[in-house]
Amino acid sequence: MTRKNAEQLLAETFGFDHFHEEQWKTIQHVLKGERVLLIERTGFGKSLCYQFPATVLPGITIIFSPLIALMRDQVKKLNALNIPARCLNSEQTELENNRILDDAVNGKVKILYIAPERLENLAWIKAVNRMQLSMVVIDEAHCISVWGHDFRPAFRRIVELVSRLPAHVPVLATTATATPVVERDIVRQMSGEVRVIRGKLMRDNLQLYVQYMSCQDDKLTWLAHHLPKLEGNGIIYTGTRKEVARVTEWLKKNEIPCIGYHAGLSTEERKRIEQGMMDNRWKCIVSTNALGMGIDKPDIRFIIHTQMPQSPIHYYQEIGRAGRDGSSGKVVLLYHPDDIKLPKLFVNFSKPAITTYKKLIKLVSEDALTETQLSVKMNVPDSAIRSIKTDLLEQGILRERMRAGKKVISFIPSSPEPDYQMIDALRTVRMAELDQMVGYAETKESRMKFLCRYLGDLNENDFSNCDNSGIHPLPVVEDLLIDQKLRQFNGELVVQEDEEEYTIG
Repeated sequence: MTRKNAEQLLAETFGFDHFHEEQWKTIQHVLKGERVLLIERTGFGKSLCYQFPATVLPGITIIFSPLIALMRDQVKKLNALNIPARCLNSEQTELENNRILDDAVNGKVKILYIAPERLENLAWIKAVNRMQLSMVVIDEAHCISVWGHDFRPAFRRIVELVSRLPAHVPVLATTATATPVVERDIVRQMSGEVRVIRGKLMRDNLQLYVQYMSCQDDKLTWLAHHLPKLEGNGIIYTGTRKEVARVTEWLKKNEIPCIGYHAGLSTEERKRIEQGMMDNRWKCIVSTNALGMGIDKPDIRFIIHTQMPQSPIHYYQEIGRAGRDGSSGKVVLLYHPDDIKLPKLFVNFSKPAITTYKKLIKLVSEDALTETQLSVKMNVPDSAIRSIKTDLLEQGILRERMRAGKKVISFIPSSPEPDYQMIDALRTVRMAELDQMVGYAETKESRMKFLCRYLGDLNENDFSNCDNSGIHPLPVVEDLLIDQKLRQFNGELVVQEDEEEYTIG
């Protein structure tokens, strides 16, 4: 297929008149049946690199994605273009998922999105062997790698499927956030000859600011003063659900239209807020990191963090949601040196110390226990138990089964010794990533260059899009009225202290 013919089909099907150079380069390799890893910035248009070939190839394209909101959004848009698309996920009934599988087997679906966690489902295992697979796509491919910032064991099962595919079936893996180490790991797991296409991560339409705060209350003062003056709508990211509630109430007190969002809300409420965000119903959404990856909104004008993310990779991914339409977007980190305490706590939860692993193994060697029982006995959060369980299930040291209607974890007596060296290495990496995030907050060089270099983009261009390279800062401004409101707000605010303070997402 020539580029001219392809772009004619592109206009007829998707309404775009041309491909970007690296989009067309990727599509050419996919149509030749090759395996490709595409590393491109958020907003580049990676989805078109698999959606277009899917409409050209004869059978069904399967897209593995961890993002249910993204799947819903993409399926809705594809169906509006008369491209038969469906998705399989845990928020649908088994009856609905099974009907979709039947349609896929019978050739009634062109593009099928599936959450990797569904791969253990027996109906899926039977159905996939009867499908006419024309392409496999791994979206958010960094989730394959244990060295990635969002490793998910379920993605390993995708690797098993890919390894069994005929050589002529193309495989496309996409991500915006792969360091050179993660890139090599993804390529190794895709197996065979893999072509890597790495684009430039520079986003010169984003204006990057880090505003130093002398105390935590300064963050609320800054928001009340600057938020009404910022153009358009945006997202304020906080570190915890408790902080979502606090910031939301403060903005409402200042008559700034907003709403809170986190993973603890019902599916229906999350959908309502997501749609309201698309409709610009509020000035901003105040959220944990649960919001964003599945939202394809090109005109987000600002991203503000009141809490430091765990790594420059997390930060780059979250700020990349601003200005995807190419227009200007403001990106602000409200920074206090003590902010490192919360992400360090999260790292400790996600990668506990080796002594904690050994204590869990000892307990489940004596008796099978639930996650909740282990959390109580070990006096650690549920998130730490889940992290240890995930690692040791992956290594074949633990197993999970049902007992009296509950999932219990037990030790496999004949299992090998845990790979404590790998576990310790990962913990060291996570702490080093956090140090780099502090480095970003305190650097005096171009902030965009700092992020690009960390992610493996060695572009030597000069940038002038941050407060270190010519942009005027957005400082905390004294305002007697805001100060008075804040004193009153702090006096009225009564927050129940519980473990939700340290709930991620």
